[in-house]
Amino acid sequence: MSIQTLSGLAQAGALAGKRVFIRSDLNVPLDQGKITEDTRVRASVPAIRLALDAGAAVMVTSHLGRPKEGVVGPDDTLQPVAERLAELLGRPVRLVRDWVDGVELAVGDVALLENCRCNPGEKKNDPDLARRMAALCDVYVNDAFGTAHRAEATTEGMARFAPVACAGPLLAAELDALGRALKSPRRPMAAIVGGSKVSTKLSILQALADKVDQLIVGGGIANTFMLAAGLPIGKSLAEPDQVDQAKAVIQAMQARGVQVPIPVDVVVAKTFAADAPATVKEAADVAPDDLILDIGPRTAALLAQQLRQAGTIVWNGPVGVFEFDAFAEGTRVIAQAIAESDGFSIAGGGDTLAAIAKYGIADRVGYISTGGGAFLEFLEGKTLPAVAALQARSA
Repeated sequence: MSIQTLSGLAQAGALAGKRVFIRSDLNVPLDQGKITEDTRVRASVPAIRLALDAGAAVMVTSHLGRPKEGVVGPDDTLQPVAERLAELLGRPVRLVRDWVDGVELAVGDVALLENCRCNPGEKKNDPDLARRMAALCDVYVNDAFGTAHRAEATTEGMARFAPVACAGPLLAAELDALGRALKSPRRPMAAIVGGSKVSTKLSILQALADKVDQLIVGGGIANTFMLAAGLPIGKSLAEPDQVDQAKAVIQAMQARGVQVPIPVDVVVAKTFAADAPATVKEAADVAPDDLILDIGPRTAALLAQQLRQAGTIVWNGPVGVFEFDAFAEGTRVIAQAIAESDGFSIAGGGDTLAAIAKYGIADRVGYISTGGGAFLEFLEGKTLPAVAALQARSA
């Protein structure tokens, strides 16, 4: 994938004295104006430092939450992010509220431009807005993989109109890792797809069925596959109207000589609660009033054995309600197997990252993607608009 990079421009001395505009992903969780988890802020720092060290004046922007266009409400402001960035960079970071028509900036300065989705026309990728914003800079940098699947003014439009457009280190690393996992994987390749609904992951399951050697489903998705296999699921979360689609995925894998593992045992409860008594049952013995909340120990052990032998592992979604300790063992065993595998592993999605943090395996996962929707769309083989725009500029 040929895309110009910020590091390449820095090495060539092409950033000295330039105004650099970085589109980051600083969409962090806030509680009463305080950042509760700052991974995305910390992940944005290398691009900013790279530009500063190369002698540039730096502007950074991001979306935050779901603001109403034209209004910056108290929950929409990037002020807490500006304060945290200043701490991480060890220098002042000025928050600029009205910035589309001009930003005063000197070499060595860092300005955080207020929530870009508050600008009318941002989400619709208005070309006039994109041109005005592109005129603010000499070099446009996209370092926000998490928004690469959205064609918006700061993600796709600016890449077309800025004098120079490139990928930041975070975006470049994401594309490299995903390309490694999907374009030329080490075999056997395993994919774990968890989540509540087959319908939201159906296109991913169909795409992966053509690519992977092992397709593991978990969560509510596994319940629907159990229905497709003729097993009882009690009152568990599932989508009966998606059974035919699940059967089609199973058949597509069978046509390639591969089985989709269906749980042989499960962990059930009578209510969905952290303190609900957990019971291990054979998959065929699920009662009408049971809720399946995790895979059972035999199923977890079988899947873990497969994963330890994989050459490449793609992980999106837990296999049970891991937030409740009584129903977390399946996801823990899967996570541990991924950590112990000699294969290259890549993980993405909010719940997956939460599971990685809970089980302390971050340093043993090959690459942790910062993208949710973008990660999934890349897995499907879809074109990401922001990436395509950078590719076009590098052609």
